[in-house]
Amino acid sequence: MSSSTWKNNERVIAKKANTRRTPLSGSNSAITSSDTLHEHFFIEAKQRKKIPFYKTFKETEIKAKKEKKIPMVVIHEKYSKKRLVIMDYDTFINNFKYEPP
Repeated sequence: MSSSTWKNNERVIAKKANTRRTPLSGSNSAITSSDTLHEHFFIEAKQRKKIPFYKTFKETEIKAKKEKKIPMVVIHEKYSKKRLVIMDYDTFINNFKYEPP
């Protein structure tokens, strides 16, 4: 995968979040190791040829659409206390606004 492909992915994600891609993103940056300069979210942008859970999300999306609901997949690793949410990025950006406490 060429570097322009993943850099473009970072730019698109940053723009939709009303911020910019971090120059020399990741651990090479002196500003932040996040891929964007977002004030509140630490965004790690990943692009892969094949993504685990993508098929699960697509199936959930079809079911949710029938019920006019927002699709979300929550994953949990055995013995972990954390649960992670997988959802469409545009849906997240357009429906959930962060308001600092």
